[in-house]
Amino acid sequence: MRTSVVFLAGLVLGSAITTVFAQRNDLAGMHGVNHVAMNVDNFDEALAFYTQKMGFREVLNMHNDQNQPTLAFVQASRDTFVELAPANANRPVGLTHFGLLVDDINGTVNALRQRGVMVSEPRSVGQEWMVANVTAPGGVRIELTQLGPSSVPMKATSTWSQ
Repeated sequence: MRTSVVFLAGLVLGSAITTVFAQRNDLAGMHGVNHVAMNVDNFDEALAFYTQKMGFREVLNMHNDQNQPTLAFVQASRDTFVELAPANANRPVGLTHFGLLVDDINGTVNALRQRGVMVSEPRSVGQEWMVANVTAPGGVRIELTQLGPSSVPMKATSTWSQ
């Protein structure tokens, strides 16, 4: 009798666990939103607003060969950044994408492709910083981001003190 009860309890528990895991559809190694990106009509004004008024720490500010700003990252919280870029004819003002932090960009890209999602090839955008892009319904761009410990955002995360 005891063996039958243990067997039945194991069968019920195993079925419940299998059902829960089968219903989960999350991506392994995904840590949530890392950043939100926007194109702004006045880069200097926007950067000053986020750093001086909002109190976000500037962690990256890139310029082209003509010393014009091309991109800035400001840190809103330990793990969350706002990416600013100047708007132009090819980059209209507004939100452009959000970034998801992943452990293994190649594994995430492969998992998404197995689900039928169109994903760009991963590419390097900085030291220990890889990205790939997904286009969601409605044209929303999702940037998959893998960061190593020497990348600018991870260095900023490791020195966060608020």
